[in-house]
Amino acid sequence: MPELSVVIVGGLHADARKEAVARLLADVPDSVVLHHDLATAAAGTVVRTIRDATGIVSAGEAPLVNDCACCALREDLVPELLRIRDAGGTRMAIVELWDSVEPKAMAEVVTAGGLTVTGVLTAVDPALVLPYLGNGDDLAERGLAAAATDQRTVADTFARQLEYAPVLAVAASPEADDEDRELLAQLHPTARQVPIDDLTVPAPRRRPLSALARAALAGFDVEAADAAQHPACALLPAEADAHGVSTLVWHRCRPFHPERLYAALEDLTCAAARSRGRFWLADKPDVLLHWDAAGGALCVESAGPWLASLPDAAWDMVPPVRRAAAALDWHPEHGDCCQHLVFTSPALDRDGLEQLLESCLLTDAEYAAGRTAWKQLPPAFDTLLEV
Repeated sequence: MPELSVVIVGGLHADARKEAVARLLADVPDSVVLHHDLATAAAGTVVRTIRDATGIVSAGEAPLVNDCACCALREDLVPELLRIRDAGGTRMAIVELWDSVEPKAMAEVVTAGGLTVTGVLTAVDPALVLPYLGNGDDLAERGLAAAATDQRTVADTFARQLEYAPVLAVAASPEADDEDRELLAQLHPTARQVPIDDLTVPAPRRRPLSALARAALAGFDVEAADAAQHPACALLPAEADAHGVSTLVWHRCRPFHPERLYAALEDLTCAAARSRGRFWLADKPDVLLHWDAAGGALCVESAGPWLASLPDAAWDMVPPVRRAAAALDWHPEHGDCCQHLVFTSPALDRDGLEQLLESCLLTDAEYAAGRTAWKQLPPAFDTLLEV
Protein backbone atom coordinates (compact mmCIF):
# COMPACT_ATOMS: atom_id res chain seq x y z
CA MET A 1 0.00 0.00 0.00
CA PRO A 2 1.18 3.58 -0.61
CA GLU A 3 2.86 5.19 2.37
CA LEU A 4 0.82 7.76 4.26
CA SER A 5 2.42 10.10 6.78
CA VAL A 6 0.21 10.65 9.82
CA VAL A 7 0.89 13.79 11.83
CA ILE A 8 -0.85 14.35 15.16
CA VAL A 9 -1.42 17.94 16.26
CA GLY A 10 -2.92 18.54 19.71
CA GLY A 11 -3.15 21.10 22.46
CA LEU A 12 -5.63 22.96 24.64
CA HIS A 13 -4.50 26.24 23.07
CA ALA A 14 -7.10 25.99 20.32
CA ASP A 15 -6.09 29.08 18.34
CA ALA A 16 -2.44 27.98 18.23
CA ARG A 17 -3.48 24.45 17.26
CA LYS A 18 -5.69 25.63 14.40
CA GLU A 19 -2.91 27.94 13.19
CA ALA A 20 -0.41 25.06 13.17
CA VAL A 21 -2.82 22.81 11.27
CA ALA A 22 -3.51 25.52 8.70
CA ARG A 23 0.22 26.04 8.23
CA LEU A 24 0.81 22.35 7.57
CA LEU A 25 -2.18 22.04 5.27
CA ALA A 26 -1.04 24.98 3.18
CA ASP A 27 2.58 23.92 3.11
CA VAL A 28 2.39 20.21 2.22
CA PRO A 29 0.74 19.35 -1.11
CA ASP A 30 -1.77 16.49 -1.16
CA SER A 31 -2.50 16.69 2.55
CA VAL A 32 -5.78 16.45 4.45
CA VAL A 33 -6.97 17.24 7.97
CA LEU A 34 -9.02 14.73 9.94
CA HIS A 35 -10.83 16.12 12.97
CA HIS A 36 -13.29 14.61 15.44
CA ASP A 37 -15.36 17.24 17.27
CA LEU A 38 -16.13 15.89 20.72
CA ALA A 39 -18.19 18.94 21.66
CA THR A 40 -21.25 17.23 20.15
CA ALA A 41 -20.92 14.19 22.42
CA ALA A 42 -23.78 15.35 24.64
CA ALA A 43 -26.08 14.74 21.68
CA GLY A 44 -24.82 11.17 21.39
CA THR A 45 -22.40 11.46 18.47
CA VAL A 46 -18.95 12.65 17.53
CA VAL A 47 -18.77 14.68 14.32
CA ARG A 48 -15.93 13.79 11.95
CA THR A 49 -14.74 16.11 9.20
CA ILE A 50 -12.06 15.67 6.57
CA ARG A 51 -10.85 18.71 4.69
CA ASP A 52 -8.09 19.66 2.28
CA ALA A 53 -6.72 23.04 1.25
CA THR A 54 -9.95 23.84 -0.64
CA GLY A 55 -12.41 23.03 2.14
CA ILE A 56 -14.42 20.13 3.58
CA VAL A 57 -14.11 16.92 1.60
CA SER A 58 -16.44 14.79 3.71
CA ALA A 59 -18.28 14.79 7.02
CA GLY A 60 -19.89 12.08 9.09
CA GLU A 61 -20.76 10.93 12.58
CA ALA A 62 -19.24 8.33 14.85
CA PRO A 63 -21.57 6.97 17.57
CA LEU A 64 -20.49 7.12 21.18
CA VAL A 65 -18.85 4.02 22.61
CA ASN A 66 -19.77 3.33 26.24
CA ASP A 67 -20.84 6.98 26.60
CA CYS A 68 -17.22 7.96 25.89
CA ALA A 69 -16.49 10.45 23.13
CA CYS A 70 -12.77 9.69 23.24
CA CYS A 71 -13.53 5.98 22.82
CA ALA A 72 -15.58 6.81 19.72
CA LEU A 73 -12.59 8.70 18.36
CA ARG A 74 -10.35 5.66 18.94
CA GLU A 75 -12.78 3.34 17.15
CA ASP A 76 -13.26 5.65 14.16
CA LEU A 77 -9.82 7.14 13.64
CA VAL A 78 -7.82 4.20 12.28
CA PRO A 79 -10.49 3.00 9.81
CA GLU A 80 -10.74 6.50 8.39
CA LEU A 81 -6.98 6.82 8.07
CA LEU A 82 -6.77 3.41 6.37
CA ARG A 83 -9.49 4.46 3.95
CA ILE A 84 -7.55 7.65 3.12
CA ARG A 85 -4.36 5.63 2.63
CA ASP A 86 -5.99 3.00 0.44
CA ALA A 87 -7.69 5.61 -1.74
CA GLY A 88 -4.23 6.96 -2.66
CA GLY A 89 -3.26 10.46 -3.63
CA THR A 90 -2.71 11.73 -0.08
CA ARG A 91 0.79 12.41 1.16
CA MET A 92 0.03 13.50 4.72
CA ALA A 93 -2.97 13.08 7.01
CA ILE A 94 -3.03 15.66 9.78
CA VAL A 95 -4.99 14.44 12.79
CA GLU A 96 -6.16 17.56 14.58
CA LEU A 97 -7.09 16.43 18.08
CA TRP A 98 -9.98 17.99 19.93
CA ASP A 99 -8.98 20.28 22.80
CA SER A 100 -8.56 17.88 25.73
CA VAL A 101 -7.57 14.74 23.80
CA GLU A 102 -4.03 13.72 24.71
CA PRO A 103 -1.62 12.90 21.88
CA LYS A 104 -0.03 9.88 23.61
CA ALA A 105 -3.14 7.72 23.40
CA MET A 106 -3.85 8.65 19.80
CA ALA A 107 -0.26 8.12 18.63
CA GLU A 108 -0.32 4.63 20.13
CA VAL A 109 -3.72 3.84 18.56
CA VAL A 110 -2.59 4.95 15.10
CA THR A 111 0.69 3.03 15.30
CA ALA A 112 -1.06 -0.11 16.54
CA GLY A 113 -3.33 0.20 13.51
CA GLY A 114 -0.40 -0.33 11.19
CA LEU A 115 0.01 3.29 10.12
CA THR A 116 3.12 5.46 10.25
CA VAL A 117 3.16 8.42 12.62
CA THR A 118 5.86 10.77 11.38
CA GLY A 119 5.28 13.55 13.86
CA VAL A 120 3.49 14.51 17.08
CA LEU A 121 3.14 18.24 17.71
CA THR A 122 1.59 20.18 20.55
CA ALA A 123 0.63 23.73 19.63
CA VAL A 124 1.39 26.32 22.31
CA ASP A 125 0.83 30.00 22.94
CA PRO A 126 3.68 30.95 25.33
CA ALA A 127 1.56 33.61 27.03
CA LEU A 128 -0.96 30.95 28.07
CA VAL A 129 1.45 28.38 29.53
CA LEU A 130 1.38 29.65 33.12
CA PRO A 131 -2.39 30.36 33.20
CA TYR A 132 -3.14 26.84 31.95
CA LEU A 133 -0.64 25.18 34.31
CA GLY A 134 -2.25 27.05 37.19
CA ASN A 135 -5.81 26.14 36.22
CA GLY A 136 -7.10 23.47 38.57
CA ASP A 137 -10.62 23.43 37.11
CA ASP A 138 -12.04 20.09 36.09
CA LEU A 139 -12.34 19.68 32.33
CA ALA A 140 -16.05 19.01 32.85
CA GLU A 141 -16.48 22.50 34.31
CA ARG A 142 -15.06 23.95 31.09
CA GLY A 143 -17.09 21.70 28.78
CA LEU A 144 -13.92 19.85 27.77
CA ALA A 145 -14.48 16.41 29.29
CA ALA A 146 -14.07 13.51 26.87
CA ALA A 147 -16.35 11.21 28.87
CA ALA A 148 -18.85 11.37 31.70
CA THR A 149 -16.23 9.82 33.97
CA ASP A 150 -13.43 12.18 32.89
CA GLN A 151 -11.89 13.55 36.10
CA ARG A 152 -8.89 15.29 34.60
CA THR A 153 -8.15 18.96 35.21
CA VAL A 154 -7.10 21.65 32.75
CA ALA A 155 -3.63 21.84 34.33
CA ASP A 156 -2.71 18.16 34.34
CA THR A 157 -4.11 17.64 30.83
CA PHE A 158 -2.16 20.56 29.45
CA ALA A 159 1.02 19.37 31.19
CA ARG A 160 0.79 15.92 29.59
CA GLN A 161 0.02 17.36 26.16
CA LEU A 162 3.03 19.64 26.44
CA GLU A 163 5.52 17.11 27.78
CA TYR A 164 4.72 14.18 25.49
CA ALA A 165 5.29 15.87 22.14
CA PRO A 166 8.88 16.05 20.86
CA VAL A 167 7.91 19.11 18.81
CA LEU A 168 6.21 22.24 20.12
CA ALA A 169 4.52 24.38 17.47
CA VAL A 170 4.91 27.83 19.00
CA ALA A 171 2.52 30.59 18.01
CA ALA A 172 3.70 34.16 17.64
CA SER A 173 2.32 35.83 20.76
CA PRO A 174 2.70 39.60 21.30
CA GLU A 175 1.56 39.11 24.91
CA ALA A 176 4.36 36.65 25.73
CA ASP A 177 7.44 37.93 27.53
CA ASP A 178 10.85 36.44 28.33
CA GLU A 179 9.50 34.78 31.47
CA ASP A 180 6.76 33.01 29.50
CA ARG A 181 9.21 31.72 26.92
CA GLU A 182 11.70 30.63 29.59
CA LEU A 183 8.98 28.74 31.46
CA LEU A 184 8.10 26.87 28.28
CA ALA A 185 11.76 26.05 27.65
CA GLN A 186 12.34 24.76 31.19
CA LEU A 187 9.18 22.66 31.29
CA HIS A 188 10.21 20.67 28.22
CA PRO A 189 13.89 21.37 27.51
CA THR A 190 14.34 18.44 25.11
CA ALA A 191 11.49 19.54 22.83
CA ARG A 192 12.19 21.11 19.47
CA GLN A 193 10.42 24.47 19.46
CA VAL A 194 9.31 25.48 15.97
CA PRO A 195 7.64 28.83 15.24
CA ILE A 196 4.42 28.15 13.35
CA ASP A 197 5.06 30.93 10.85
CA ASP A 198 8.75 30.16 10.22
CA LEU A 199 9.36 29.64 6.49
CA THR A 200 12.65 28.46 5.05
CA VAL A 201 14.17 29.72 1.82
CA PRO A 202 12.92 27.45 -0.97
CA ALA A 203 15.38 25.29 -2.84
CA PRO A 204 15.49 25.74 -6.63
CA ARG A 205 12.43 24.32 -8.42
CA ARG A 206 10.91 23.18 -5.13
CA ARG A 207 7.93 24.44 -3.20
CA PRO A 208 9.00 26.11 0.08
CA LEU A 209 8.64 23.83 3.06
CA SER A 210 8.22 25.37 6.50
CA ALA A 211 10.29 24.28 9.46
CA LEU A 212 7.03 23.06 10.98
CA ALA A 213 6.32 20.77 8.03
CA ARG A 214 9.84 19.37 8.12
CA ALA A 215 9.44 18.61 11.83
CA ALA A 216 6.09 16.95 11.17
CA LEU A 217 7.65 14.61 8.61
CA ALA A 218 10.89 13.91 10.51
CA GLY A 219 9.75 10.68 12.17
CA PHE A 220 8.38 9.60 15.54
CA ASP A 221 9.19 6.69 17.87
CA VAL A 222 6.15 5.67 19.93
CA GLU A 223 8.14 3.37 22.24
CA ALA A 224 10.77 6.02 22.97
CA ALA A 225 8.08 8.62 23.64
CA ASP A 226 6.36 6.26 26.08
CA ALA A 227 9.62 5.54 27.90
CA ALA A 228 10.33 9.27 28.17
CA GLN A 229 7.12 9.65 30.22
CA HIS A 230 7.49 6.60 32.48
CA PRO A 231 8.27 7.64 36.08
CA ALA A 232 11.21 5.21 36.27
CA CYS A 233 13.06 6.64 33.27
CA ALA A 234 11.37 9.93 32.41
CA LEU A 235 13.46 12.61 30.73
CA LEU A 236 12.97 15.16 33.49
CA PRO A 237 14.14 18.79 33.21
CA ALA A 238 17.59 19.77 34.43
CA GLU A 239 18.61 22.53 36.84
CA ALA A 240 17.96 25.98 35.39
CA ASP A 241 17.52 29.57 36.51
CA ALA A 242 16.85 32.39 34.04
CA HIS A 243 14.42 35.26 33.42
CA GLY A 244 12.77 34.77 36.80
CA VAL A 245 12.04 31.07 36.21
CA SER A 246 13.78 28.26 38.09
CA THR A 247 13.94 24.50 37.95
CA LEU A 248 15.06 22.70 41.08
CA VAL A 249 16.21 19.10 40.73
CA TRP A 250 16.14 17.37 44.11
CA HIS A 251 17.87 13.99 44.31
CA ARG A 252 18.46 12.01 47.51
CA CYS A 253 19.15 8.36 48.42
CA ARG A 254 17.15 8.23 51.66
CA PRO A 255 13.41 7.47 51.99
CA PHE A 256 10.70 9.86 53.12
CA HIS A 257 8.97 9.52 56.45
CA PRO A 258 5.35 8.92 55.34
CA GLU A 259 3.66 11.10 57.99
CA ARG A 260 6.00 14.07 57.59
CA LEU A 261 5.76 13.99 53.81
CA TYR A 262 1.97 13.68 53.93
CA ALA A 263 1.77 16.70 56.24
CA ALA A 264 3.87 18.73 53.79
CA LEU A 265 1.96 17.74 50.62
CA GLU A 266 -0.08 20.93 50.32
CA ASP A 267 2.95 23.19 50.65
CA LEU A 268 5.00 21.06 48.25
CA THR A 269 2.22 20.88 45.67
CA CYS A 270 1.70 24.64 45.68
CA ALA A 271 5.42 25.47 45.73
CA ALA A 272 5.76 25.30 41.93
CA ALA A 273 3.67 25.64 38.81
CA ARG A 274 4.76 22.13 37.84
CA SER A 275 6.47 19.31 39.72
CA ARG A 276 7.01 15.67 38.82
CA GLY A 277 9.30 12.73 39.33
CA ARG A 278 9.62 9.58 41.41
CA PHE A 279 9.92 9.14 45.15
CA TRP A 280 10.57 6.58 47.87
CA LEU A 281 8.50 6.04 51.01
CA ALA A 282 10.02 4.29 54.02
CA ASP A 283 6.90 2.22 54.81
CA LYS A 284 6.73 1.02 51.19
CA PRO A 285 10.44 0.64 50.42
CA ASP A 286 9.97 -1.69 47.43
CA VAL A 287 7.47 0.52 45.56
CA LEU A 288 8.44 3.19 43.04
CA LEU A 289 5.98 6.06 43.47
CA HIS A 290 5.09 8.65 40.85
CA TRP A 291 4.73 12.35 41.74
CA ASP A 292 2.72 14.47 39.28
CA ALA A 293 1.53 17.95 40.29
CA ALA A 294 0.06 20.89 38.38
CA GLY A 295 -2.64 23.46 39.05
CA GLY A 296 -2.35 23.04 42.80
CA ALA A 297 -3.35 19.37 42.59
CA LEU A 298 -1.17 16.32 43.16
CA CYS A 299 -1.51 12.82 41.76
CA VAL A 300 0.43 10.09 43.53
CA GLU A 301 0.40 6.54 42.21
CA SER A 302 2.41 3.36 42.25
CA ALA A 303 4.57 2.71 39.20
CA GLY A 304 5.50 -0.83 40.21
CA PRO A 305 8.59 -2.11 42.00
CA TRP A 306 12.04 -0.57 42.04
CA LEU A 307 14.47 -2.72 40.05
CA ALA A 308 16.42 -3.35 43.24
CA SER A 309 13.33 -5.12 44.58
CA LEU A 310 13.10 -7.56 41.67
CA PRO A 311 14.81 -10.96 41.56
CA ASP A 312 17.69 -11.20 39.11
CA ALA A 313 15.67 -13.46 36.80
CA ALA A 314 13.08 -10.70 36.27
CA TRP A 315 15.60 -8.19 34.94
CA ASP A 316 15.54 -9.73 31.46
CA MET A 317 11.88 -8.74 31.20
CA VAL A 318 12.64 -5.09 31.97
CA PRO A 319 13.12 -2.77 28.95
CA PRO A 320 16.75 -1.76 28.36
CA VAL A 321 15.90 1.93 28.77
CA ARG A 322 14.61 1.21 32.27
CA ARG A 323 17.78 -0.68 33.20
CA ALA A 324 19.93 2.14 31.81
CA ALA A 325 18.02 4.74 33.82
CA ALA A 326 18.37 2.67 36.98
CA ALA A 327 22.12 2.35 36.43
CA LEU A 328 22.48 6.14 36.53
CA ASP A 329 20.92 6.27 40.01
CA TRP A 330 22.34 3.03 41.36
CA HIS A 331 23.34 3.07 45.01
CA PRO A 332 25.55 0.28 46.43
CA GLU A 333 23.09 -0.37 49.25
CA HIS A 334 19.66 0.62 47.90
CA GLY A 335 20.04 0.13 44.15
CA ASP A 336 17.78 2.48 42.17
CA CYS A 337 15.59 3.46 45.15
CA CYS A 338 15.81 7.24 45.44
CA GLN A 339 14.10 10.60 45.46
CA HIS A 340 14.17 12.37 42.10
CA LEU A 341 11.76 15.29 42.07
CA VAL A 342 11.80 18.32 39.78
CA PHE A 343 10.04 21.63 40.50
CA THR A 344 9.65 24.33 37.83
CA SER A 345 8.10 27.74 38.38
CA PRO A 346 8.52 31.49 38.22
CA ALA A 347 9.58 32.96 41.57
CA LEU A 348 10.51 29.54 42.96
CA ASP A 349 11.64 29.61 46.60
CA ARG A 350 14.48 27.15 46.08
CA ASP A 351 15.94 27.36 49.60
CA GLY A 352 12.59 27.04 51.33
CA LEU A 353 11.58 24.15 49.10
CA GLU A 354 14.82 22.27 49.72
CA GLN A 355 14.51 22.75 53.48
CA LEU A 356 10.94 21.43 53.44
CA LEU A 357 11.90 18.38 51.38
CA GLU A 358 14.89 17.63 53.61
CA SER A 359 12.68 17.80 56.71
CA CYS A 360 10.50 15.01 55.30
CA LEU A 361 13.34 12.50 54.99
CA LEU A 362 14.10 9.91 57.65
CA THR A 363 16.37 11.18 60.40
CA ASP A 364 19.73 9.50 60.95
CA ALA A 365 18.26 7.43 63.80
CA GLU A 366 15.18 6.43 61.77
CA TYR A 367 17.33 5.53 58.81
CA ALA A 368 19.69 3.44 60.92
CA ALA A 369 16.75 1.40 62.26
CA GLY A 370 16.52 -0.38 58.90
CA ARG A 371 13.79 -1.61 56.57
CA THR A 372 11.99 -3.79 59.09
CA ALA A 373 11.41 -0.75 61.31
CA TRP A 374 10.54 1.46 58.32
CA LYS A 375 7.69 -0.82 57.34
CA GLN A 376 6.12 -0.31 60.77
CA LEU A 377 5.76 3.44 60.23
CA PRO A 378 2.16 4.75 59.88
CA PRO A 379 0.88 4.17 56.30
CA ALA A 380 -0.11 7.79 55.70
CA PHE A 381 -0.37 7.40 51.92
CA ASP A 382 -2.71 4.41 51.79
CA THR A 383 -5.75 6.61 51.13
CA LEU A 384 -4.04 8.42 48.24
CA LEU A 385 -2.82 5.15 46.81
CA GLU A 386 -6.19 3.45 47.42
CA VAL A 387 -4.48 0.60 49.24
